[in-house]
Amino acid sequence: MAMQLGGGRDHAPMSEINVTPLVDVMLVLLIIFMLTAPHLEQGVKVDLPEVTVTPFPAQTDEMVITVTGGQEVFMDSTKVPLEKLEATLRQAVTARPGKDVYMKADKDVPYGFVVQVMAAARKAGVPGLGMVTEPEKIKSP
Repeated sequence: MAMQLGGGRDHAPMSEINVTPLVDVMLVLLIIFMLTAPHLEQGVKVDLPEVTVTPFPAQTDEMVITVTGGQEVFMDSTKVPLEKLEATLRQAVTARPGKDVYMKADKDVPYGFVVQVMAAARKAGVPGLGMVTEPEKIKSP
């Protein structure tokens, strides 16, 4: 009897591929993509006010600042000159503390004018200013 090296087994090449390391790598990549994907979608569309958001409630007692395409500013439904907006907002904020303030701006209004309105709101003591947009229109293929 001749003794074979290797414990008496014949070492034939494996004809199967071990997929366990491949599955491990794929799971790690899946986790990485799941964590990074939400951060990739945080850009603001240029053609506002059409974005995908939850609809603004129709009936609310929150204060709404509206900027029209003709650069007119309205608080709720009252027209307010930009020069008096800060003082008017300050009075409204002190009369209704804790209420949210929202801003609707026409998409054709120059960005600089919208920033002036936002600055007046900040100076008036508005703690947070939400932007109101229209729901995005579904484009058919």
